[in-house]
Amino acid sequence: MNLIIRLFVTAIVAYLLTKILPGVNFEGFSTAIIFAIVLGVLNLIVKPILSLFGLPLTIITLGLFALVINAIIILIADYFIDSMTVDGFWWAFIFSIALSLVTSLANSMFSDGD
Repeated sequence: MNLIIRLFVTAIVAYLLTKILPGVNFEGFSTAIIFAIVLGVLNLIVKPILSLFGLPLTIITLGLFALVINAIIILIADYFIDSMTVDGFWWAFIFSIALSLVTSLANSMFSDGD
C-alpha cells in the first residue's frame, strides 16, 4: 500500500510541477500516473547502472553528478512516454530537482512514522 501511495504522490507532484514549469508538459493526469510508474521502473533498473558508471564523476563533484543522472532519467522517461514532453536537458534538470524536493517533503508528511 505504501508503494501505491508514493506513486500517487509522485504523480500529483509531477502534474502540479508541469503547471509551474513551462518546459515540461503532460497531456493529462493519466500521463502523470504513467510517468510515476515509468519513473519507478527506471529508478529501479537504469539508475543503478548509470550511478555505477558515473561513480567517478559523482565522487569528483561531491555528489552533484547525481543530479545529472536524475535529469537523464527524466529524459529517458520522456522518450518512452509519448504524451509527455520535456524541452531539453535543463528543463529536465530543474524538473528533477523540484520533483525530488517536493516529493520528499510530501512523502515525509504522509509517512506513518516507521
